[in-house]
Amino acid sequence: MKSISTIKNNYLPKLESLGGWRLIDKKVDIEIENQINFDQLNTAIHQYKRFFENEASSIVIIKDGYLVKEYCSFMTLPGSRFDVWSCTKSFTGIAWGLLFEESKNGTLPDNIKVDLDSYAYSFLPDSFKITDKRKEKITIGHLLSMTSGIPGESQLVFGISPQENHGPFEHALGYKENRYGYKTDKLISEPGFVWDYSDPAIAHLSFLFKIIMKREMHEYMQEKVFDKIGIENASWDVHGGGQFIGPHTSAHVGLHISARELARFGYLLMKNGKWGDDEIIPSSWVEKATRPSQTLNPEYGFTFWVNSHGTRWPDLPKDMFSLEGYNSNRCYVIPSKGVVVVRVGSGPNQWNEQVFINQIFKAIN
Repeated sequence: MKSISTIKNNYLPKLESLGGWRLIDKKVDIEIENQINFDQLNTAIHQYKRFFENEASSIVIIKDGYLVKEYCSFMTLPGSRFDVWSCTKSFTGIAWGLLFEESKNGTLPDNIKVDLDSYAYSFLPDSFKITDKRKEKITIGHLLSMTSGIPGESQLVFGISPQENHGPFEHALGYKENRYGYKTDKLISEPGFVWDYSDPAIAHLSFLFKIIMKREMHEYMQEKVFDKIGIENASWDVHGGGQFIGPHTSAHVGLHISARELARFGYLLMKNGKWGDDEIIPSSWVEKATRPSQTLNPEYGFTFWVNSHGTRWPDLPKDMFSLEGYNSNRCYVIPSKGVVVVRVGSGPNQWNEQVFINQIFKAIN
């Protein structure tokens, strides 16, 4: 893949071609340039560097399909990949949106029918025991919206790291404790009554996807999405295997991707799932996933963080949504303004991102 510095606009007339990004040609793209206050944009990046220059990170800012600003820290290149941690969950959500569409079209293996209201545990083989009778009521929608009742961060359950000599999916299913002694065998409530950010719940979507689709999720996403929009160098971790359940795609963390390529995914979502003339993701699912999925936490859609009520990012557009992960990995999407802002890196764990995204928004009209 060519470096963006070697690609000129006349060689890349359309964003929808593979690889690269369009750059602003000041002689041609005056309208785009006039919508950006580059002094304010440079000030925002400069302030960011003052605090985080020692952290390996990359920033990419897209406006109407043009790469208008890019920053790479010391020893970081435009193609440098990072584990974007829980941003991975949003990719999992899109994979399931595609699965639902295949169910509607009758193209799933064995013509299985699946939707948000399908009971998740009904697809498991008999060899998968149920540790709490209430789990039979968990739907796919509960798993995607963090309302399954499977213990999560409120119960100090982080990730699906098992004890030594146990498998990660065994912990997610409640068979084994994690390395800190916590189990997920009992629900904290009836499904649909409590919102809890739960990695074990999302992990269910990995092996369920393989059972239903007969393919691993990362292989499916590579063919159905990544190859079609020019994401060429992403990789996805797998968990389990050997004597344990798996190996299966990691559904909750473990996607390794660069800022430029994560921005391509954000741009696809901003365009409501379309890439050029092709609908890669059903627009109906993009709209549903990026709006509140329940009332327990109206800032959470189906694996996306949302601003529909203006409470997550005050003073920013209500159609704004994001993918978010540990170490401040972020992909912000503002469809009404044609803006995608990506920040990926190895840290810090927390920072005042509200100030940063507000500065970016004020610089791009």
